[in-house]
Amino acid sequence: MIPVLQGLKVIEQGTFITGPAAGMLLGDLGADVIKVEQPGTGDPFRAFKNGLYSPHYQTYNRNKRSITLDTKSSEDREVLDALIADADVYIQNFRPGVAEKLGVGAQRLQALNPKLIYVAISGFGSTGPAANRPAYDTVAQAASGFLNLLVNPENPRVVGPAIADSLTGFYAAYGVLGALYERGRTGVGRKVEVSMLEAMAHFNLDAFTHFFQVDEVMGPYSRPSVSQSYVLRCADDKWIALHMSSPEKFWRGLAVAIEQPDIFEDARFATRDARIENQEALIALLGTRFATQTRDEWCRRLQREDVPNAPMYDTSEALEDPQAKHLQLMTSAEHPVMGLFRTVRSPVSFDGERALQVRPPPMLGEHNDEIRAALKRK
Repeated sequence: MIPVLQGLKVIEQGTFITGPAAGMLLGDLGADVIKVEQPGTGDPFRAFKNGLYSPHYQTYNRNKRSITLDTKSSEDREVLDALIADADVYIQNFRPGVAEKLGVGAQRLQALNPKLIYVAISGFGSTGPAANRPAYDTVAQAASGFLNLLVNPENPRVVGPAIADSLTGFYAAYGVLGALYERGRTGVGRKVEVSMLEAMAHFNLDAFTHFFQVDEVMGPYSRPSVSQSYVLRCADDKWIALHMSSPEKFWRGLAVAIEQPDIFEDARFATRDARIENQEALIALLGTRFATQTRDEWCRRLQREDVPNAPMYDTSEALEDPQAKHLQLMTSAEHPVMGLFRTVRSPVSFDGERALQVRPPPMLGEHNDEIRAALKRK
């Protein structure tokens, strides 16, 4: 990894996604992330097929070490306090009030270490009428207005990955970096708070801006219609995506690629506004044309005409693309017990150097002896 955060010590007492995602992002940048877990079971995301190394857990827990501590035990509390004493960051994503019950509230930990940046991640915030409600990914997406932009009204289903969970982790890491920068001037830590509702409301900023400025309530087709985005099935039952945006040259190139240069003689498709107004008719026309050739053939034609497009890959295909291989997006490491671990590297490069090395996600308590021994040497 590119260790721009080398020397930074992070104690993460996170579970599921939001807290672990924040810790992983800091670990990806070189921080020493120590994951504190409950003895016996650990992070609930671990459980999988009678084991404790699920794909869900692996996704958000690379570049970390694991220690098991029961903070209700006075002996284990002493170990945690010793870890906190020289830590830079502490991360938790308990419901409001739980951290205090476990003895890991901000007031106590920052009294032990005034330089500590304390991160509290919640569903709806630490105060207010919804503070104690349970919150998971779909709940936060819905409450922020974002889910309304994803659900197809003709076939309503929750779709896609855990966007709210992972984005909240990103925002938490973003807050940490800001607090670290300030601490460099003041020498004093901060309590950084972020909720899933706040994170998703901010991520949904474009929809709110349209509502504030022009009183438009956006729906699932609002942005794709304006941006002129399409997904089209090809003759080999594979799919391709187009994003035509504003420049007229893209449409001229598309007309050449599909061998219909007279398309603009039709008043429905002659201008950008007309194409937006008649998008359904345009989808039908393009659908008929794209069904006549394979995806590879369409990609060749569209690239020749400089039309913005990409194959709509599934996960088995995406990293096999020549550009993905060139960028070395897939990286791997060997865990001494769990075997080969493959993942997608951090997207950030520094001075042209990519983060190609990765520490596999730890087994539960894998680093108990190592971490405890280091504390005794202090």
